[in-house]
Amino acid sequence: MKRLFIISLLVLAASCEHMDPNISAERTVEQQSLSEAQIRPLDSTMARQKVYVPIYSDIYQKSRYDRTYLTATFSIRNTSERDSLFLNRVDYFDTRGTKVRDYIDKTIYLQPLETIEFIIEENDTLGGSGANFMLEWYGKKTMRPVFQAVMIGGLGNKVFSFTTEGVAVDE
Repeated sequence: MKRLFIISLLVLAASCEHMDPNISAERTVEQQSLSEAQIRPLDSTMARQKVYVPIYSDIYQKSRYDRTYLTATFSIRNTSERDSLFLNRVDYFDTRGTKVRDYIDKTIYLQPLETIEFIIEENDTLGGSGANFMLEWYGKKTMRPVFQAVMIGGLGNKVFSFTTEGVAVDE
């Protein structure tokens, strides 16, 4: 019986996988990329926009030396029931404005009413208190996609959450 327990424990330990959140965060859905031939050219019915989304991967508590780390979920929602939303940039920056990672390397699309999410895990400390996403999208001028981040964390037995919205930026 003791041998069976030890063998089970060894198998369990060997099957565990350590993941470093500072190396790579995965999307929560499969990426749908476009080939060069599928990329829709911009015409008079299309709009292109750059959007800034603030992310708080940690917040200060009591003093600047006491921080609470948060999990952030950044979601991009295609609100159209008919048209696809095209994304050609989703980049994550730290407090100093240095790019931490880029999430896509070629144009991807969201089907009507599809949502994708990017997770910044609680123990991913690369972004800091002033982290942010910058993205670029295009689609029909009538589209109104939603770009939101939800941060969640806790202090002792208290749990809290708050949201931020994306803001269109001109450049």
